[in-house]
Amino acid sequence: MKCKKTFLAALAAAAAAGCANMQAPGTANMQAPGAGAAQADFRDTIMVARDAVFPALAYIRVVCRDFGSGKDEKGVVSGSGVVISPDGELLTNHHVIDKAEEIRCLLSGGDSYAAEVVGFDQDLDVALLRLVRPEGAPPLPFAKLSPDTLRIGDVVLAMGAPWGLARSVTMGIVSCTDRYLEGAGRYTLWYQTDAAISPGNSGGPLVDTSGRVVGINARGMTFGDQAFTIPSPTVLEILPSLRETGTAGWSWFGFRLQPLRDFDRNIEFDAAEGVIVAGTDPASPARKAGFKAGDRVTAVDGEAVTAGTWEEMPAIERALGRVPPGRDTRFTVVRGGETLEIAVAPRAKGAVEGGEKVLPRWGFTAKEINRFDNPQLAFYAPDGGVFVSATAWDGNAEASGLKENDIVREAGGKPIATLDDLAAVYDEAMERIAETTKISMVVERRGRKVPIKLNYFDDPEKEIIE
Repeated sequence: MKCKKTFLAALAAAAAAGCANMQAPGTANMQAPGAGAAQADFRDTIMVARDAVFPALAYIRVVCRDFGSGKDEKGVVSGSGVVISPDGELLTNHHVIDKAEEIRCLLSGGDSYAAEVVGFDQDLDVALLRLVRPEGAPPLPFAKLSPDTLRIGDVVLAMGAPWGLARSVTMGIVSCTDRYLEGAGRYTLWYQTDAAISPGNSGGPLVDTSGRVVGINARGMTFGDQAFTIPSPTVLEILPSLRETGTAGWSWFGFRLQPLRDFDRNIEFDAAEGVIVAGTDPASPARKAGFKAGDRVTAVDGEAVTAGTWEEMPAIERALGRVPPGRDTRFTVVRGGETLEIAVAPRAKGAVEGGEKVLPRWGFTAKEINRFDNPQLAFYAPDGGVFVSATAWDGNAEASGLKENDIVREAGGKPIATLDDLAAVYDEAMERIAETTKISMVVERRGRKVPIKLNYFDDPEKEIIE
Protein backbone atom coordinates (compact mmCIF):
# COMPACT_ATOMS: atom_id res chain seq x y z
CA MET A 1 0.00 0.00 0.00
CA LYS A 2 2.99 2.25 0.52
CA CYS A 3 3.60 2.34 -3.24
CA LYS A 4 -0.03 3.15 -3.87
CA LYS A 5 0.03 6.04 -1.41
CA THR A 6 3.22 7.39 -2.92
CA PHE A 7 1.67 7.24 -6.43
CA LEU A 8 -1.51 9.01 -5.20
CA ALA A 9 0.61 11.61 -3.47
CA ALA A 10 2.47 12.27 -6.72
CA LEU A 11 -0.82 12.70 -8.56
CA ALA A 12 -2.05 15.12 -5.92
CA ALA A 13 1.16 17.13 -6.16
CA ALA A 14 0.87 17.30 -9.95
CA ALA A 15 -2.75 18.44 -9.68
CA ALA A 16 -1.80 21.09 -7.16
CA ALA A 17 0.93 22.36 -9.46
CA GLY A 18 -1.53 22.45 -12.35
CA CYS A 19 -4.00 24.48 -10.31
CA ALA A 20 -1.25 26.86 -9.27
CA ASN A 21 -0.41 27.49 -12.94
CA MET A 22 -4.00 28.21 -13.94
CA GLN A 23 -4.45 31.86 -14.84
CA ALA A 24 -7.28 33.64 -13.06
CA PRO A 25 -9.33 36.13 -15.08
CA GLY A 26 -7.66 39.49 -15.29
CA THR A 27 -4.32 38.33 -13.91
CA ALA A 28 -1.00 38.65 -15.73
CA ASN A 29 0.23 35.78 -17.89
CA MET A 30 2.23 33.37 -15.73
CA GLN A 31 5.23 31.55 -17.32
CA ALA A 32 7.86 29.28 -15.91
CA PRO A 33 11.10 31.16 -15.19
CA GLY A 34 13.22 31.42 -18.34
CA ALA A 35 10.50 30.16 -20.74
CA GLY A 36 10.11 33.50 -22.48
CA ALA A 37 13.87 33.93 -22.77
CA ALA A 38 14.26 30.45 -24.32
CA GLN A 39 11.52 31.22 -26.84
CA ALA A 40 13.13 34.54 -27.73
CA ASP A 41 16.55 32.87 -28.02
CA PHE A 42 15.20 30.32 -30.51
CA ARG A 43 13.64 33.07 -32.62
CA ASP A 44 16.98 34.85 -32.60
CA THR A 45 18.67 31.64 -33.78
CA ILE A 46 16.26 31.35 -36.69
CA MET A 47 16.75 35.01 -37.64
CA VAL A 48 20.53 34.64 -37.59
CA ALA A 49 20.32 31.61 -39.89
CA ARG A 50 17.90 33.41 -42.20
CA ASP A 51 20.03 36.55 -42.38
CA ALA A 52 23.14 34.49 -43.20
CA VAL A 53 21.59 32.98 -46.35
CA PHE A 54 18.75 35.25 -47.44
CA PRO A 55 21.00 37.80 -49.22
CA ALA A 56 22.35 34.92 -51.37
CA LEU A 57 18.89 33.58 -52.25
CA ALA A 58 17.82 33.91 -55.91
CA TYR A 59 14.53 33.72 -57.76
CA ILE A 60 15.21 32.16 -61.18
CA ARG A 61 13.08 32.74 -64.28
CA VAL A 62 13.79 30.54 -67.29
CA VAL A 63 12.60 30.73 -70.88
CA CYS A 64 12.94 27.19 -72.22
CA ARG A 65 12.12 25.11 -75.29
CA ASP A 66 9.41 22.49 -75.09
CA PHE A 67 9.26 19.67 -77.64
CA GLY A 68 6.77 17.53 -75.75
CA SER A 69 3.81 18.35 -77.96
CA GLY A 70 5.57 17.46 -81.21
CA LYS A 71 6.13 21.16 -81.87
CA ASP A 72 8.96 23.55 -81.07
CA GLU A 73 7.34 25.77 -78.46
CA LYS A 74 8.64 28.06 -75.74
CA GLY A 75 7.62 28.05 -72.12
CA VAL A 76 8.48 29.86 -68.92
CA VAL A 77 9.39 28.09 -65.69
CA SER A 78 10.61 29.45 -62.39
CA GLY A 79 12.63 28.12 -59.51
CA SER A 80 15.09 29.06 -56.81
CA GLY A 81 18.83 29.05 -56.31
CA VAL A 82 21.59 30.12 -53.94
CA VAL A 83 24.79 32.05 -54.64
CA ILE A 84 27.81 30.10 -53.31
CA SER A 85 30.77 32.34 -54.24
CA PRO A 86 31.46 36.10 -54.26
CA ASP A 87 31.99 36.05 -58.03
CA GLY A 88 28.45 34.81 -58.70
CA GLU A 89 28.43 31.03 -58.81
CA LEU A 90 24.90 29.82 -58.17
CA LEU A 91 23.48 26.36 -57.45
CA THR A 92 20.04 25.18 -58.49
CA ASN A 93 18.35 22.04 -59.88
CA HIS A 94 18.96 20.75 -63.39
CA HIS A 95 15.23 20.45 -63.98
CA VAL A 96 14.86 24.20 -63.36
CA ILE A 97 17.19 25.14 -66.24
CA ASP A 98 16.65 22.16 -68.56
CA LYS A 99 16.56 23.23 -72.24
CA ALA A 100 16.93 26.86 -71.19
CA GLU A 101 17.32 29.59 -73.80
CA GLU A 102 17.36 32.46 -71.33
CA ILE A 103 18.03 32.49 -67.59
CA ARG A 104 17.49 35.52 -65.36
CA CYS A 105 18.07 35.67 -61.61
CA LEU A 106 16.73 38.16 -59.07
CA LEU A 107 18.54 38.40 -55.75
CA SER A 108 16.77 39.26 -52.53
CA GLY A 109 18.42 42.69 -52.49
CA GLY A 110 16.69 43.60 -55.76
CA ASP A 111 19.64 43.21 -58.15
CA SER A 112 18.95 41.12 -61.26
CA TYR A 113 21.39 39.34 -63.59
CA ALA A 114 21.41 37.09 -66.61
CA ALA A 115 22.98 33.72 -65.91
CA GLU A 116 25.01 31.20 -67.90
CA VAL A 117 25.15 27.46 -67.35
CA VAL A 118 28.60 26.34 -66.16
CA GLY A 119 27.72 22.66 -65.74
CA PHE A 120 24.97 20.29 -64.73
CA ASP A 121 24.32 16.72 -63.74
CA GLN A 122 20.96 15.25 -64.63
CA ASP A 123 21.47 12.18 -62.44
CA LEU A 124 21.77 14.22 -59.24
CA ASP A 125 19.50 17.01 -60.55
CA VAL A 126 22.11 19.70 -59.86
CA ALA A 127 23.14 22.66 -62.01
CA LEU A 128 25.89 25.25 -61.53
CA LEU A 129 25.28 28.71 -63.02
CA ARG A 130 27.30 31.88 -63.12
CA LEU A 131 25.70 35.31 -62.91
CA VAL A 132 26.76 37.60 -65.77
CA ARG A 133 28.17 40.78 -64.23
CA PRO A 134 30.36 43.61 -65.48
CA GLU A 135 34.10 43.29 -64.98
CA GLY A 136 35.20 44.73 -61.65
CA ALA A 137 31.77 44.38 -60.06
CA PRO A 138 31.83 44.19 -56.25
CA PRO A 139 31.65 40.78 -54.56
CA LEU A 140 28.21 39.29 -54.06
CA PRO A 141 26.80 37.99 -50.79
CA PHE A 142 27.07 34.22 -50.76
CA ALA A 143 26.24 31.23 -48.58
CA LYS A 144 28.53 28.45 -47.45
CA LEU A 145 27.93 24.78 -48.21
CA SER A 146 28.28 22.54 -45.18
CA PRO A 147 30.34 19.33 -45.51
CA ASP A 148 28.57 17.83 -42.49
CA THR A 149 25.79 15.24 -42.50
CA LEU A 150 22.53 16.06 -40.75
CA ARG A 151 20.91 14.01 -38.00
CA ILE A 152 17.28 13.00 -37.63
CA GLY A 153 15.52 15.68 -35.61
CA ASP A 154 17.79 18.55 -36.68
CA VAL A 155 15.89 21.80 -37.21
CA VAL A 156 16.19 23.11 -40.78
CA LEU A 157 14.91 26.03 -42.85
CA ALA A 158 13.81 25.73 -46.49
CA MET A 159 14.30 28.94 -48.45
CA GLY A 160 13.12 29.80 -51.94
CA ALA A 161 10.53 31.48 -54.11
CA PRO A 162 7.53 29.12 -54.09
CA TRP A 163 4.89 29.51 -56.81
CA GLY A 164 7.07 32.22 -58.38
CA LEU A 165 6.16 34.60 -55.55
CA ALA A 166 8.28 36.58 -53.10
CA ARG A 167 10.87 34.73 -51.08
CA SER A 168 9.86 32.65 -48.11
CA VAL A 169 11.28 30.66 -45.23
CA THR A 170 9.67 27.53 -43.85
CA MET A 171 10.86 25.52 -40.87
CA GLY A 172 10.80 21.84 -40.02
CA ILE A 173 12.89 18.96 -38.82
CA VAL A 174 14.85 16.28 -40.63
CA SER A 175 12.59 13.22 -40.79
CA CYS A 176 15.11 10.90 -42.43
CA THR A 177 18.76 11.33 -43.42
CA ASP A 178 19.07 8.35 -45.77
CA ARG A 179 15.89 8.14 -47.79
CA TYR A 180 16.21 5.95 -50.89
CA LEU A 181 13.98 6.99 -53.81
CA GLU A 182 13.73 4.32 -56.50
CA GLY A 183 14.41 5.78 -59.93
CA ALA A 184 15.90 8.96 -58.47
CA GLY A 185 18.66 7.73 -56.20
CA ARG A 186 21.33 5.92 -58.15
CA TYR A 187 24.09 8.09 -56.73
CA THR A 188 22.56 9.66 -53.64
CA LEU A 189 20.33 9.21 -50.66
CA TRP A 190 18.02 12.09 -49.80
CA TYR A 191 17.24 14.17 -46.77
CA GLN A 192 13.54 13.97 -46.01
CA THR A 193 12.10 16.93 -44.10
CA ASP A 194 8.72 18.32 -43.12
CA ALA A 195 9.75 21.87 -44.01
CA ALA A 196 7.23 22.97 -46.64
CA ILE A 197 8.68 22.89 -50.17
CA SER A 198 6.24 23.94 -52.88
CA PRO A 199 6.62 24.25 -56.69
CA GLY A 200 9.13 27.04 -57.25
CA ASN A 201 11.20 26.08 -54.19
CA SER A 202 13.20 23.70 -56.42
CA GLY A 203 16.88 24.60 -56.34
CA GLY A 204 16.63 26.63 -53.16
CA PRO A 205 18.80 25.95 -50.11
CA LEU A 206 18.04 23.88 -47.05
CA VAL A 207 19.72 25.69 -44.16
CA ASP A 208 20.72 24.61 -40.66
CA THR A 209 20.41 26.80 -37.57
CA SER A 210 24.05 27.89 -37.99
CA GLY A 211 23.21 29.52 -41.31
CA ARG A 212 24.98 26.95 -43.50
CA VAL A 213 23.53 25.38 -46.64
CA VAL A 214 23.08 21.69 -45.88
CA GLY A 215 21.36 20.71 -49.13
CA ILE A 216 19.63 21.76 -52.34
CA ASN A 217 15.85 21.27 -52.29
CA ALA A 218 14.61 19.25 -55.24
CA ARG A 219 11.32 17.48 -54.61
CA GLY A 220 8.26 18.68 -52.77
CA MET A 221 4.67 17.62 -52.52
CA THR A 222 1.84 19.88 -53.62
CA PHE A 223 -0.33 18.08 -51.08
CA GLY A 224 1.52 16.70 -48.10
CA ASP A 225 4.13 17.63 -45.56
CA GLN A 226 7.29 15.88 -46.74
CA ALA A 227 10.02 17.13 -49.06
CA PHE A 228 13.34 15.81 -50.34
CA THR A 229 16.72 17.49 -50.51
CA ILE A 230 20.09 16.63 -52.12
CA PRO A 231 22.66 16.60 -49.26
CA SER A 232 25.40 19.21 -49.56
CA PRO A 233 28.25 16.64 -49.09
CA THR A 234 27.04 14.94 -52.29
CA VAL A 235 26.94 18.29 -54.12
CA LEU A 236 30.43 19.19 -52.87
CA GLU A 237 31.75 15.91 -54.26
CA ILE A 238 30.87 16.78 -57.87
CA LEU A 239 31.27 20.56 -57.69
CA PRO A 240 34.94 20.64 -58.83
CA SER A 241 34.06 18.54 -61.88
CA LEU A 242 31.11 20.79 -62.76
CA ARG A 243 33.46 23.77 -62.65
CA GLU A 244 36.22 22.16 -64.70
CA THR A 245 34.38 20.07 -67.30
CA GLY A 246 30.71 21.07 -67.11
CA THR A 247 29.67 17.55 -66.10
CA ALA A 248 29.86 15.30 -63.05
CA GLY A 249 32.11 12.95 -65.04
CA TRP A 250 30.47 9.67 -64.06
CA SER A 251 31.95 6.42 -65.37
CA TRP A 252 29.87 3.51 -66.65
CA PHE A 253 30.57 -0.20 -66.17
CA GLY A 254 27.20 -1.34 -67.47
CA PHE A 255 26.02 -3.71 -64.79
CA ARG A 256 22.87 -3.36 -62.76
CA LEU A 257 23.39 -4.06 -59.09
CA GLN A 258 21.00 -5.03 -56.30
CA PRO A 259 21.40 -5.55 -52.55
CA LEU A 260 21.40 -8.84 -50.72
CA ARG A 261 17.91 -8.19 -49.33
CA ASP A 262 14.92 -6.63 -51.06
CA PHE A 263 11.97 -6.62 -48.68
CA ASP A 264 9.40 -5.20 -51.15
CA ARG A 265 10.12 -7.86 -53.77
CA ASN A 266 10.62 -10.60 -51.15
CA ILE A 267 14.12 -11.39 -52.44
CA GLU A 268 16.92 -12.44 -50.11
CA PHE A 269 20.25 -13.94 -51.12
CA ASP A 270 21.97 -16.47 -48.89
CA ALA A 271 25.07 -14.39 -48.19
CA ALA A 272 26.29 -11.97 -45.54
CA GLU A 273 28.57 -9.84 -47.72
CA GLY A 274 28.77 -8.47 -51.24
CA VAL A 275 26.39 -7.02 -53.79
CA ILE A 276 24.53 -8.89 -56.54
CA VAL A 277 24.82 -8.33 -60.30
CA ALA A 278 21.20 -8.28 -61.50
CA GLY A 279 22.19 -7.99 -65.17
CA THR A 280 24.44 -6.28 -67.70
CA ASP A 281 23.65 -3.82 -70.48
CA PRO A 282 24.19 -4.73 -74.13
CA ALA A 283 27.63 -3.79 -75.48
CA SER A 284 28.72 -2.64 -72.02
CA PRO A 285 32.21 -3.07 -70.57
CA ALA A 286 30.76 -5.38 -67.89
CA ARG A 287 29.15 -7.71 -70.41
CA LYS A 288 32.27 -7.83 -72.56
CA ALA A 289 34.36 -8.63 -69.46
CA GLY A 290 32.17 -11.64 -68.71
CA PHE A 291 29.96 -10.56 -65.81
CA LYS A 292 26.80 -12.64 -65.48
CA ALA A 293 23.48 -12.14 -63.72
CA GLY A 294 23.71 -13.66 -60.26
CA ASP A 295 27.39 -12.90 -59.74
CA ARG A 296 28.10 -11.67 -56.22
CA VAL A 297 30.75 -8.93 -56.06
CA THR A 298 32.55 -9.03 -52.71
CA ALA A 299 35.45 -6.63 -53.31
CA VAL A 300 36.59 -3.87 -55.69
CA ASP A 301 40.35 -3.44 -56.06
CA GLY A 302 40.75 -5.51 -52.90
CA GLU A 303 38.37 -3.41 -50.81
CA ALA A 304 35.33 -5.24 -49.44
CA VAL A 305 31.89 -4.04 -50.53
CA THR A 306 28.52 -4.99 -49.11
CA ALA A 307 24.99 -3.70 -49.64
CA GLY A 308 22.41 -5.40 -47.48
CA THR A 309 19.58 -3.01 -48.42
CA TRP A 310 18.78 -0.47 -51.12
CA GLU A 311 19.78 2.35 -48.77
CA GLU A 312 23.38 1.10 -48.99
CA MET A 313 23.46 1.02 -52.81
CA PRO A 314 24.01 4.72 -53.74
CA ALA A 315 27.36 4.87 -51.91
CA ILE A 316 28.60 1.90 -53.94
CA GLU A 317 27.22 3.29 -57.21
CA ARG A 318 28.82 6.66 -56.49
CA ALA A 319 32.21 5.09 -55.75
CA LEU A 320 32.09 3.08 -58.99
CA GLY A 321 30.94 6.16 -60.88
CA ARG A 322 34.02 8.08 -59.70
CA VAL A 323 36.49 5.50 -61.13
CA PRO A 324 38.41 7.27 -63.94
CA PRO A 325 37.32 6.09 -67.42
CA GLY A 326 39.72 3.58 -68.90
CA ARG A 327 41.30 2.53 -65.60
CA ASP A 328 41.36 -1.23 -65.05
CA THR A 329 39.39 -2.18 -61.96
CA ARG A 330 39.58 -5.63 -60.32
CA PHE A 331 36.35 -7.17 -59.08
CA THR A 332 36.33 -10.18 -56.76
CA VAL A 333 33.30 -12.22 -57.78
CA VAL A 334 31.66 -15.30 -56.29
CA ARG A 335 29.92 -17.40 -58.96
CA GLY A 336 28.42 -20.61 -57.67
CA GLY A 337 31.06 -22.03 -55.35
CA GLU A 338 33.97 -20.44 -57.24
CA THR A 339 35.76 -17.15 -56.57
CA LEU A 340 36.88 -15.23 -59.67
CA GLU A 341 38.87 -12.08 -60.40
CA ILE A 342 37.45 -10.02 -63.27
CA ALA A 343 39.23 -6.92 -64.56
CA VAL A 344 37.24 -4.30 -66.44
CA ALA A 345 37.77 -0.66 -67.39
CA PRO A 346 34.72 1.65 -67.36
CA ARG A 347 33.77 4.07 -70.10
CA ALA A 348 32.71 7.68 -69.64
CA LYS A 349 28.98 7.61 -69.04
CA GLY A 350 28.27 10.66 -71.19
CA ALA A 351 24.83 12.17 -71.66
CA VAL A 352 21.89 10.46 -70.03
CA GLU A 353 19.39 11.96 -72.46
CA GLY A 354 19.59 12.08 -76.22
CA GLY A 355 19.36 15.19 -78.37
CA GLU A 356 16.08 16.00 -80.07
CA LYS A 357 14.78 17.95 -83.03
CA VAL A 358 11.34 19.04 -84.12
CA LEU A 359 10.36 18.37 -87.75
CA PRO A 360 7.46 20.84 -87.92
CA ARG A 361 6.01 20.07 -91.36
CA TRP A 362 6.12 16.34 -90.67
CA GLY A 363 4.53 16.97 -87.30
CA PHE A 364 6.73 15.09 -84.86
CA THR A 365 9.73 15.37 -82.58
CA ALA A 366 12.64 13.00 -83.24
CA LYS A 367 15.00 12.06 -80.44
CA GLU A 368 18.21 10.07 -80.10
CA ILE A 369 17.91 6.74 -78.32
CA ASN A 370 19.84 6.83 -75.05
CA ARG A 371 20.51 3.63 -73.10
CA PHE A 372 19.88 5.40 -69.79
CA ASP A 373 16.83 7.43 -70.79
CA ASN A 374 15.20 4.86 -73.13
CA PRO A 375 16.33 1.40 -72.01
CA GLN A 376 13.30 -0.31 -73.60
CA LEU A 377 14.12 1.18 -77.02
CA ALA A 378 17.85 0.54 -76.55
CA PHE A 379 17.00 -3.16 -76.32
CA TYR A 380 15.92 -3.02 -79.98
CA ALA A 381 18.64 -0.53 -80.97
CA PRO A 382 21.75 -1.27 -78.86
CA ASP A 383 23.92 0.81 -81.20
CA GLY A 384 21.66 3.84 -80.92
CA GLY A 385 19.22 5.33 -83.36
CA VAL A 386 16.34 7.78 -83.60
CA PHE A 387 12.77 7.45 -82.40
CA VAL A 388 9.53 9.43 -82.45
CA SER A 389 9.31 11.04 -79.01
CA ALA A 390 6.15 13.09 -79.60
CA THR A 391 3.59 13.75 -82.34
CA ALA A 392 1.55 16.93 -82.78
CA TRP A 393 -2.16 16.23 -82.33
CA ASP A 394 -2.96 18.20 -85.49
CA GLY A 395 0.15 17.15 -87.45
CA ASN A 396 0.80 15.03 -90.50
CA ALA A 397 2.65 12.31 -88.59
CA GLU A 398 -0.39 11.63 -86.42
CA ALA A 399 -2.64 11.48 -89.48
CA SER A 400 -0.23 9.14 -91.29
CA GLY A 401 -0.03 6.59 -88.49
CA LEU A 402 3.31 7.38 -86.86
CA LYS A 403 3.27 6.66 -83.13
CA GLU A 404 5.37 7.68 -80.16
CA ASN A 405 8.35 5.35 -79.54
CA ASP A 406 8.49 4.25 -83.19
CA ILE A 407 12.17 3.74 -84.10
CA VAL A 408 12.89 5.37 -87.47
CA ARG A 409 14.92 2.92 -89.58
CA GLU A 410 14.50 4.43 -93.06
CA ALA A 411 13.23 7.69 -94.53
CA GLY A 412 13.09 8.51 -98.23
CA GLY A 413 14.89 5.25 -99.00
CA LYS A 414 17.89 6.19 -96.85
CA PRO A 415 18.96 4.38 -93.67
CA ILE A 416 18.58 6.45 -90.50
CA ALA A 417 21.13 5.89 -87.75
CA THR A 418 21.48 9.37 -86.27
CA LEU A 419 19.50 12.54 -85.74
CA ASP A 420 21.65 14.22 -88.39
CA ASP A 421 20.66 11.53 -90.92
CA LEU A 422 16.97 12.24 -90.37
CA ALA A 423 17.47 16.01 -90.35
CA ALA A 424 19.26 15.82 -93.71
CA VAL A 425 16.36 13.86 -95.26
CA TYR A 426 13.89 16.36 -93.81
CA ASP A 427 15.80 19.39 -95.17
CA GLU A 428 15.97 17.77 -98.60
CA ALA A 429 12.23 17.06 -98.50
CA MET A 430 11.49 20.69 -97.64
CA GLU A 431 13.54 21.82 -100.64
CA ARG A 432 11.47 19.55 -102.90
CA ILE A 433 8.10 20.38 -101.36
CA ALA A 434 6.86 21.89 -104.63
CA GLU A 435 7.43 18.52 -106.35
CA THR A 436 6.05 16.12 -103.74
CA THR A 437 4.59 16.11 -100.23
CA LYS A 438 4.91 12.38 -99.56
CA ILE A 439 7.76 10.31 -98.22
CA SER A 440 8.14 6.62 -97.45
CA MET A 441 9.41 5.60 -94.04
CA VAL A 442 10.11 2.33 -92.26
CA VAL A 443 9.79 2.28 -88.49
CA GLU A 444 10.35 -0.45 -85.93
CA ARG A 445 7.47 -0.84 -83.51
CA ARG A 446 8.05 -3.25 -80.60
CA GLY A 447 10.45 -5.29 -82.74
CA ARG A 448 8.28 -5.34 -85.89
CA LYS A 449 9.07 -3.39 -89.09
CA VAL A 450 6.15 -1.17 -90.16
CA PRO A 451 6.07 0.77 -93.47
CA ILE A 452 4.63 4.30 -93.28
CA LYS A 453 3.66 6.68 -96.07
CA LEU A 454 3.93 10.14 -94.55
CA ASN A 455 1.81 12.73 -96.34
CA TYR A 456 2.83 16.24 -95.33
CA PHE A 457 0.64 18.22 -97.73
CA ASP A 458 -1.14 20.03 -94.90
CA ASP A 459 0.66 22.86 -93.18
CA PRO A 460 -0.87 23.17 -89.67
CA GLU A 461 1.18 26.28 -88.91
CA LYS A 462 -0.13 28.19 -91.92
CA GLU A 463 -2.89 30.64 -91.07
CA ILE A 464 -6.11 30.21 -92.99
CA ILE A 465 -7.85 33.48 -93.79
CA GLU A 466 -11.51 33.27 -94.81
